Amino acid sequence: MTRRGSPRIEGYAALAATGLVAALAVRRPELAVLAAPFALLLAAGTRIARDPKVSVELDVETERLLEGEEIDAAVTLRAESAVDRLEVLLALPPGVETVEGKTAWAVRLRRDTPREIPLRLRCSRWGLYDVGEFEVRARDPFRLVVWEQHARHLRRLKTYPREETLRRILSPVETQAFTGSEVARVKGDGIEYADLREYVPGDRLRSINWRASARTGGLVVNERHPERNTDVVLFVDSFYEVRGPDGGTLDDAVRAAATLATRYLARRDRVGMVGFGGLLHWIEPSLGPAQRYRLIETLLETGVQPTYTWRAVNVLPARILPTKALVIGLTPLADERFIVALEDLRARGFDVAVVEVDPVRLVEPGPSEAERLAFRLWILEREVLRSRLAGLGIGVGLWGDDVELEAVLEGVRTYRRSVRLARV
Repeated sequence: MTRRGSPRIEGYAALAATGLVAALAVRRPELAVLAAPFALLLAAGTRIARDPKVSVELDVETERLLEGEEIDAAVTLRAESAVDRLEVLLALPPGVETVEGKTAWAVRLRRDTPREIPLRLRCSRWGLYDVGEFEVRARDPFRLVVWEQHARHLRRLKTYPREETLRRILSPVETQAFTGSEVARVKGDGIEYADLREYVPGDRLRSINWRASARTGGLVVNERHPERNTDVVLFVDSFYEVRGPDGGTLDDAVRAAATLATRYLARRDRVGMVGFGGLLHWIEPSLGPAQRYRLIETLLETGVQPTYTWRAVNVLPARILPTKALVIGLTPLADERFIVALEDLRARGFDVAVVEVDPVRLVEPGPSEAERLAFRLWILEREVLRSRLAGLGIGVGLWGDDVELEAVLEGVRTYRRSVRLARV
């Protein structure tokens, strides 16, 4: 432990200093005689006092955990010389709390004998947390000298967002050319039945429908839909966030993005991500378990950074938004810049859908009549905004406290199906 500043005067040493100062002030030598024993104790104690050189280490069971999960941890204390009283305070960042054990201790250490203090920690919110900030204070056996230090032995906890229950996901209008789990609308080699047609030279014998051929008197073959993969880009709004006492819209948007990424990657689709806001970051679409970890760990760094810059989607590299990609916007629809970006993507021909993380549930109208009127007007403006996006063919699903993400996507799916029928 490094010694910071000069030794502090405490206890009887403070009496010695007070007596000497009083003797000089009132010119009474007898006060100095009374303070002499304490002064000698102070001189002897500070002379023999040595820095105990305390070290503090934090060990955790795992550095990756889920939101709300508990993990075991341990604080290990060591000293090169005996410490009569060692005071340790563990400063936890917001979002991390102790389930078992305390964050402040007062212990006695023997020389070169480690002491371990068990803890149980819980992360209440997704994110990246650096845990291991300590305030340490050691005292000598006579309680005359105090050594203080700010110790750092950081462990980064990666807390992944909790996934929502989701059985079905959105299907894109068009698929890609590679094999996957999505049934394509085109006809080709596959297992899903599409139609019947007459046999032409070159058709495989196994595709002949013998029952239909017997009824028609000629050879008839089955046509099928192939199974292809899709490209999905998660478009996360980090321009603006509405927060309440128990969370905010960005928290829910990240949970939904993590859930969708996991489900799409599980069926061999390529998934990418764009964090569109004050800080612009992206991940190129790819597939596999490694891509899932890249996506989620990038989502953990998502935050709202205030900016007055008007961003457009043309700042994104072309490879981030491949053609025929399904773009899913996760947004509270509270910032005009993100809304314009959605409209721009739709104008460029992308298949766009929106999961609106409802901010109205986190806002309370004011007490005055004017404030309540403004609140109602704001809700009406949001209805107009949804109609504006729907007019462009963008399905919008409202996700609130009383609605499951599954139901939200079902509503978007129903809208997209009706729009396709209307265009035929």
